[in-house]
Amino acid sequence: MELIDTHTHLDFAEFDADREALLSDSRARGVKRMVVLGVYEANWQRVWDLVQSDAQLYAAFGLHPVYLDDHQPADLKVLGDWLTRLAGHPQLCAVGEIGLDYFLEHLDRPRQQALFEAQLQLAVDFQLPALLHVRRSHAAVIATLKRFKPQRGGIIHAFAGSREEAREYLKLGFKLGLGGAATWPQALRLRKVLADLPLESLVLETDSPDMAPAMFPNQRNSPQHLPAICAALAEIIGIAPEQLASASTRNACELFGWSSGDL
Repeated sequence: MELIDTHTHLDFAEFDADREALLSDSRARGVKRMVVLGVYEANWQRVWDLVQSDAQLYAAFGLHPVYLDDHQPADLKVLGDWLTRLAGHPQLCAVGEIGLDYFLEHLDRPRQQALFEAQLQLAVDFQLPALLHVRRSHAAVIATLKRFKPQRGGIIHAFAGSREEAREYLKLGFKLGLGGAATWPQALRLRKVLADLPLESLVLETDSPDMAPAMFPNQRNSPQHLPAICAALAEIIGIAPEQLASASTRNACELFGWSSGDL
C-alpha cells in the first residue's frame, strides 16, 4: 500500500529525538508523503526548515483557532508575505491549519470568524486548498465556505459530522479527513456515517502527535500508524485496506495537484 498522511505536526518537539528514524520507518511502511501544518506564526519557519530537509514533506501555513489568544494582528500580513514569497513552490501545498473551534468556550467567536475569513480569502487569492479545523462549528464553517467558495476546496480535518454535513462539504469541493477517532469503539455515530461516505471524498491522516488510534492508546501518534488506521477504517467501511489506501492516495494527489506516479 502507498499512503499519504494529509495532516501532521511533525515539527513539534515530541519528534525531536527520533524524527529522522520515524520518517524512514514510515516510508518503509508505505507512507510516502506527509503534510506538515503550521499553527501559529512562531512555528512557520520551523515547519519550512523541516520540509526543506525532505523532498516528500509538504507545508501548509495558518493561524489555528485554538491559539487565538497568541495570534497578533500583524500575523495575517506575515502569513500573506509567506504565501507570496513561496507562491508556486512545489512543497507549499495549502493554507492551514485554520478554522473555527466552538468546543473551547473561552475562544472569542467573532474574532475566530474574522481570522477564519481573512485566511480563507488568502486561500482564494493564492489558489491553494484550505485545511480546516472544525470542532462543533460545522454550520458556521459551511455557511462561510458558501460565501467564499475556495476554488481548490480543501480538507475537513478529523471529520466527525453528520451525513448531511458531509454532503454539504462535498458539494463545496472538500475532502473529509479520517484518522484515529473512528477506530475507537465508542465512536458509534461516526462509524455509521463512514459507511455511507463515497470513497472519492476520503483522505487519510494521523494528526501526529495527537489523536492516537485505538490500537495504540495513550501513545504518541505518528505516520507510522497510518497503515493500521487505514486497515481499521477499511474494516468499518466494509472494503479492503488496499482499496481505501488507493482511493485516499488518489484523492490527496488530486486535491494537492500531485502526480501519483512520483510516489
